[in-house]
Amino acid sequence: MSQRFTVTAFAGKNEEAWGLGGKKGEINELFESDETTAGSPDKCTSGTAQEPGKAPVQLVRTHSKGDGNPKESSPFINSSDVEKGKEYDGKHMALFEEEMDTSPMVSSLLSSLANYSNLPQGSKEHEEAENNEEARKKPIKAPRMGTFMGVYLPCLQNIFGVILFLRLTWVVGMGGVLDSFIIVFICCTCTMLTAISMSAIATNGVVPAGGSYYMISRSLGPEFGGAVGLCFYLGTTFAGAMYILGTIEILLTYIVPQAAVFKLDGLEGAEMEEAMLNNMRIYGTCVLSCMATVVFVGVKYVNKLALLFLACVIISIAAIYAGVIKTAIDPPDFPICILGNRTLIRKEFDLCAKVVEMGNQTVTTKLWSLFCNSTLLNATCDEYFTNNNVTEVQGIPGVASGIITKNLWSNYLEKGVVIEKEGAMSVPNEDGTLGKTKRYVMSDITSFFTLLVGIYFPSVTGIMAGSNRSGDLRDAQKSIPVGTIMAIATTSFVYMSSIVLFGACIEGVVLRDKFGEAVNGNLVIGTLAWPSPWVIVVGSFFSTCGAGLQSLTGAPRLLQAIARDGIVPFLRVFGHGKANGEPTWALLLTACICEIGILIASLDAVAPILSMFFLMCYMFVNLACALQTLLRTPNWRPRFKFYHWALSFLGMSLCLSLMFICSWYYALVAMVIATCIYKYIEYQGAEKEWGDGIRGLSLSAARFALLRLEEGPPHTKNWRPQILVVVSVDQDQNVENPQLLSLTNQLKAGKGLTIVGAALEGTYLNNHPQAQRAEQSLRRMMETEKVKGFCQVVISSNMRDGTSHLIQAGGLGGLQHNTVLVSWPCNWKQAEDHSTWRNFIELVRETTAAHLALLVPMNISAYPSNQERFTEGNIDVWWIVHDGGMLMLLPFLLRQHKVWRKCKMRIFTVAQMDDNSIQMKKDLTTFLYHLRISAEVEVVEVQDSDISAYTYEKTLVMEQRSQILKQMQLTKTEREREIQSITDESRGSIRRKNPSNPRMHLSVQEEQPGGSKEEKPEEEVQLIHDQNATPTPTSPQSPVEEVQTPSSKVQLTWTEKFTGDPGKSKGPSTPEGIKDIFNMKPEWENLNQSNVRRMHTALKLNEVITRKSQDAKLVLLNMPGPPKNRKGDENYMEFLEVLTEGLNRVLLVRGGGREVITIYS
Repeated sequence: MSQRFTVTAFAGKNEEAWGLGGKKGEINELFESDETTAGSPDKCTSGTAQEPGKAPVQLVRTHSKGDGNPKESSPFINSSDVEKGKEYDGKHMALFEEEMDTSPMVSSLLSSLANYSNLPQGSKEHEEAENNEEARKKPIKAPRMGTFMGVYLPCLQNIFGVILFLRLTWVVGMGGVLDSFIIVFICCTCTMLTAISMSAIATNGVVPAGGSYYMISRSLGPEFGGAVGLCFYLGTTFAGAMYILGTIEILLTYIVPQAAVFKLDGLEGAEMEEAMLNNMRIYGTCVLSCMATVVFVGVKYVNKLALLFLACVIISIAAIYAGVIKTAIDPPDFPICILGNRTLIRKEFDLCAKVVEMGNQTVTTKLWSLFCNSTLLNATCDEYFTNNNVTEVQGIPGVASGIITKNLWSNYLEKGVVIEKEGAMSVPNEDGTLGKTKRYVMSDITSFFTLLVGIYFPSVTGIMAGSNRSGDLRDAQKSIPVGTIMAIATTSFVYMSSIVLFGACIEGVVLRDKFGEAVNGNLVIGTLAWPSPWVIVVGSFFSTCGAGLQSLTGAPRLLQAIARDGIVPFLRVFGHGKANGEPTWALLLTACICEIGILIASLDAVAPILSMFFLMCYMFVNLACALQTLLRTPNWRPRFKFYHWALSFLGMSLCLSLMFICSWYYALVAMVIATCIYKYIEYQGAEKEWGDGIRGLSLSAARFALLRLEEGPPHTKNWRPQILVVVSVDQDQNVENPQLLSLTNQLKAGKGLTIVGAALEGTYLNNHPQAQRAEQSLRRMMETEKVKGFCQVVISSNMRDGTSHLIQAGGLGGLQHNTVLVSWPCNWKQAEDHSTWRNFIELVRETTAAHLALLVPMNISAYPSNQERFTEGNIDVWWIVHDGGMLMLLPFLLRQHKVWRKCKMRIFTVAQMDDNSIQMKKDLTTFLYHLRISAEVEVVEVQDSDISAYTYEKTLVMEQRSQILKQMQLTKTEREREIQSITDESRGSIRRKNPSNPRMHLSVQEEQPGGSKEEKPEEEVQLIHDQNATPTPTSPQSPVEEVQTPSSKVQLTWTEKFTGDPGKSKGPSTPEGIKDIFNMKPEWENLNQSNVRRMHTALKLNEVITRKSQDAKLVLLNMPGPPKNRKGDENYMEFLEVLTEGLNRVLLVRGGGREVITIYS
């Protein structure tokens, strides 16, 4: 196989446009990188390029098959897979061959997408197995379940449950048809709106197994996903407890009452209730253990029984409707006995009458013996029994009886109240007592509207069953919306019709009889069923068992999915299981939590608990859909189009309202649990990027806030240091001064903006990997020092420009830095690092020009880490010039941090001789009082004094060092040119050794009034003796000796004559300037007098500061600005060194030109 590339260059006007108008060989240079990566040179048969315009330029590249180099036969440059390369042969993809390893061909991409298979719930192992070669060879069976079997029927099984069979008739009896219909309508509307939102999320791309947890976590982020996922897990677990309690209630109340461990015979009131609860606890724990064992042994058995349980549910519901139809034709015979208007427990008697006629005799019945002390007619009986008649009414009068008119309205009862028939005649006892209460059907719980909502809502949960099985569906994006909505529509119709039919067929006192005591202990809904009440009893028993097994199967897998996501660290142990992936540890935890619900032992108390968790889950499903719709995320493209953000918000509001309607204290507890989990994941959990809606919401909020910030600068009250920390990295891209980030943390305490920036030298293309490593290093260091902020690394041709780019481009919009923090360059005196101090001074100038504040900590290695604590000490502020209040604000911010909290603040200010120091102290104290800052105040008077000889010597050494630094930058030609001028200057210095009139040579060189500051100052050179030469005491150093000593080395040093402002300073020719003019050394006469004055100021201030703040933990000091004349930059560094000499920790502060602190509220 061969490939031939031809490039033809045309002569004429288009030469430059085609880039071929240059010199020969440019095309070779253009393809030079291709030749280096193409392999051995013999692969390139020809590669020629002629001058443009003269002949076509042909580059012929021939590849031969079987050359033994797989790289040549494969479009994947770094691949050695020959077969992969042959797959793309002849497809004319040579133009993209270098991208093949990172950008696959569309054909292979589509092939991999088409073979994608959803995975069933709890089968994360299958995902891991797909990466194994053995698993990859096994063909994956495509799921075959459709909408009906995969979504519709599972949803029906989960929605129809224990509440329908055990509590719905009681809800109708207490709330009446109208209130009950409203409750059902609200709950079904809530689930329907949630299903619409869920359908939109489920059809927005492929939904792997995980159901609601996956959808919420991937839509709202790991924090919300973890919190709501755990709440959904708790709801599913408590649902298992509720189903088990329902199973035990059916077993002990309607199937085998004699199996109770704690007998109820002869008990009444609280004792009977306690015995019943204890029976529920004992049997519930046993059933839970059996169910957990079944789940542990094998889930496949549970799945096989699922259809049986579903059949029980459908048959039971069909029996109810058949019974309703039969009541219209032939109502069943279920008589109830009423004494006065009180409903009697039909348990120990069979005939609803006081006496009966047997022949010619009147005989008492068993009912008589229950209320009287003997069977004789003259026996003493209960007062209410004596005064009221016994009547018998049909418990199921039938749908055509018109009983619905009496059952329309609510009849809420207090706990312990006898259930009474409305309209029946009754003569109460004179003393108002009930008499023998254990003979009457009584209310076991105080009922009200909101309680009914909490008890009923679990009967509409289970709408997530279809999404949980998304891995088993043939087309999940089509089946989930249709199946779920159809299931909710079906169940809503069943519930609403049941409300009406129950109210139309059953007597009110029977509806209010929760346990069917008035109908011979039958299940109330069973009395309506056809052909037998046992159809409902057996069907409901198996359906509740199946629902409990399903809950114990699904909840551990949900917990395992959350644990394996790694977002909740302490749950990671529950991600492990058996070899086949069964969540053993998660099952154990689920059983323990489920046991808590079993110990509560009351179905009516457990139902509101799981209602809270399900409602919270549904609320966040609606929130996720609404957010995605409003944010218009590009990836939000659901196939299900019948949704709207308003519907989602309505569903979310309805869920939140139902939470507080059911039980406000349970709602608060559920929210506190979810909030604690959210905050825990936020601070301790793993960071996940799932493209969630909360991330999009954050971006939208950030954009809105940034646009608002652009409207104007912040008010002084809102000003806080938004810090750009300029750090340096070593050759391994590690931070050199981590203490700088510690100081940042102590200044910020996590508030405001922090940008940590570094500059690298080089080009972006060549040094991009180093920049990434440096950025990772910065992030690690920020995490270590607990600095909340951003990091930024720029690459530039030199460090000076890189730092400048950071200062200019840092931040975004109104969220920009206003303060720059950079450490003092400690090695600036080293000759080989002369650029260090130049870059530093330029940074100072740039921050001044940009009106940014500047903080320069000196001796940064001595600053405390975040773990250190100062138990005492002072933070001294030396307020020399006003900088907008930065010096006042910074100590206040530092003292907010635990490192500096115990330190006291002292403020010093400097007074001149003509200042009133007493008044200054009073004014400063008043100023601090209005600023609400507690600090000691001291005014330091600096006496005017003569310039000492030490000052001159210090200045002389400084200028000599400056000349050395300049000399090292001269070229060889410049050095030779300067030799002659150096010799001439040195001779002049020798002649001035013994002048006849000293005052002629001690004049101060000041700028003339008519002179210009822009003129280049005159320069003179003098010879300086080598510092290594040791002068003898009898022969002191002098310029004459330096020239006359042939063995000494000659060094070249520049000394400037600075043109200072006229009349601003006193020169050494005045009596105030020099105390004894005849003690002047010859070397001093050529010193720049401006430098002498600055050195004098630095020494005097340093003397005062050292005396007052020697033991201070930190000294904050105004930072003088650099000279406008760049000739004295190196001297500026020396002045700052002298100013801070002898102090341990110094923070030089330079304001940004605006007020940052105010006395106003």
